[in-house]
Order: sequence, then C-alpha cells, then structure tokens
Amino acid sequence: MRTLIFILTFTISTSILAQSKKEMQTEIEKLKSEITELKKPRVLDMNDPMVKISYSLGTLMASNVKAQGADSLDLEALSAGLKDVLEGKTLLVDQNEAMGLVQNYMQQAMMRKAEKAKEAGQQFLADNKTKEGVITTASGLQYKVLQQGSGKQPTAQDRVTVHYAGTLIDGTPFDSSIKRGQPATFGVNGVIRGWTEALQLMKEGDKWMLYIPYDLAYGERGSGAQIPPYSTLLFEIELIKVN
Repeated sequence: MRTLIFILTFTISTSILAQSKKEMQTEIEKLKSEITELKKPRVLDMNDPMVKISYSLGTLMASNVKAQGADSLDLEALSAGLKDVLEGKTLLVDQNEAMGLVQNYMQQAMMRKAEKAKEAGQQFLADNKTKEGVITTASGLQYKVLQQGSGKQPTAQDRVTVHYAGTLIDGTPFDSSIKRGQPATFGVNGVIRGWTEALQLMKEGDKWMLYIPYDLAYGERGSGAQIPPYSTLLFEIELIKVN
C-alpha cells in the first residue's frame, strides 16, 4: 500500500514538475520573443509631419557635429540628454559644466580631424609625385600637363580668364566654373598661392592638373564648409586668356 502511494505521489509530482517546466519554457520563449521585438528598430512613419520634422532635426544636428570631427559619441546618453531637457527633468550634468565639457571635446575632435587631413594630404602628395608626368616645384606645388598651349604667359600683375574644377583628394567637388558654364576672370595675385605660382608657369591654351598642398591653398583654417582645414586641393585648370 505504501509502495502504491509512493508511486502515485511520485507520478503526480513528476507530472506537475514536467508541466511547470513546460510552462516555464513557454514563458522563457515568450520573453525572448518580446526582447527581440524591443530590439527591432522602430519603423518611422515619414507621413507623420512631426516624425519627419523630428528626424530632420536629428540629421541636421548630427551633420553639424560630425562635420566638426565628433566620432565617438554615446548615442544612448545623447538621446537621454535630449529627452531630459525636453521633458523638463532634473539634469545629470549642470548646464555650465556641460558647456565646458562639450567645448573641450569638440576642440579635441577638430584637432584630430585636422591632423588626419594633414597626414592624408602629405601621403597623397608623396605618392602622387612618383607618378608619370607629375612635376613638383620647389614650393611643393605639383602639376601635370594635360594639354599644351602656345599663347601668352601671364605675370603676377596680369588678369586671366580660366576654366577650372576643384576637388578634395577623396574626389569631393567643391567648385567648378565648368559646371557653371561660365569661365572666371581674376588677378593672378588675387588667388591662393598655388594658383598664383602655377598660372605664371602656364601659357594661353594650357590645361593642367594642379595638386596643391594645404600651405599653398587655404592653410590651417580651410574655407567655408566645403574645404576643411589642412586640405590638399586638386584643380583641373585651363588658361583661356591673359587680359
């Protein structure tokens, strides 16, 4: 009798335990599924005006920060900061302290970006000077003759009319009279040093490719948003006329 009771008790306990394990496994699988869903990126509805505006504001903010060299931000912390301010919560960092921290970070980021640009330009020029047809002058200016002319050669006091197209070393275009369909006229002494030197070596009808080190271009400051500090510049330039 006792043996029968034990067997029945064991069987019932085992059944309950098996059922509990099954239910627990089901719950675990359910939790895993919910976690997976939470990890999925939200699909933004760009037909919702506020979603579109919010997303656009985010892209503008990020583009501005990225352009200044920021490359290691914690996006979750960034999002938390935005949320705390917009929801009026107590901030984890005092605003004055935050200003100092951000200014210091951005200065360091810009310095890192500038140093990378400087090194990239120097490496580009070092590799480029070994290429066929590339001539390097005493100043460090490099050029390659694409088309030879036979006309007048300008002096520093002359004005010239040229067609040109300028890019960064990665191929990013920043200016082009060719694209505008209108040649440019200016004084030989009124442009960056690399151009002033090159133009006085050219003749009307010449078309050259110029490779200009940063110190013969816009230097450590760059020019506007399109030409970063320490940028080595490439120009295709055609001397149309000496005025």
